[in-house]
Amino acid sequence: MAKEKKDKHFIKQPVYVGGPKALKKFIGENIKYPKAAAENNIEGTVVVRYTINHKGVVIEGKVISGIGHGCNEEAKRLVKLLKFEVPKHRGIKVKFHKNIKIHFRKPKKKPKPKQASQQLSYMVTVTNSKKTESDASGNPSSKPGKSYHYTINF
Repeated sequence: MAKEKKDKHFIKQPVYVGGPKALKKFIGENIKYPKAAAENNIEGTVVVRYTINHKGVVIEGKVISGIGHGCNEEAKRLVKLLKFEVPKHRGIKVKFHKNIKIHFRKPKKKPKPKQASQQLSYMVTVTNSKKTESDASGNPSSKPGKSYHYTINF
C-alpha cells in the first residue's frame, strides 16, 4: 500500500485565477498612465505590498517604493481590483501578505496611416443622345443631348 504524500506547505498560498500570465494581462488592460507622469516623462516601477483576506479580496495596499506623479495611487487602485482564490484552511481565517511590481512605461504612440502622395481619380462622362431627325428640307439634324460629368477621388 502506497503512503499518502504530505503537502509541502501547511498553509497554502492564494492563487490568482489563470496564473501569472492572466495577472499580467489584467494589469496591462486596466492600467491607466497618469497625466502628471506623462507630462513629466516619468517611467519606473512601483512596488506595492498588499493584504489578501480569507475570501480572496485585497483589503489593504501600501506602496513600498514608488515613483510619484500619480503612479503610486494608480498602482494601489489596480491592486485593489485583484481577486484571488484562497484554499480552505480547516476553518481558520488567514490573511496573506504579498508584494507586486507594477511597471509604468510611457504608452507608445500609434503611427498615423500614411496618406497617399498621389490622388487617384476616376472620371465618368454620361451623354444622353437623341435620334437624328430630318428637318423640313430633308437634311438630317442632330440635337445635342445632355451630358453629365462625375469625378470620384480616392
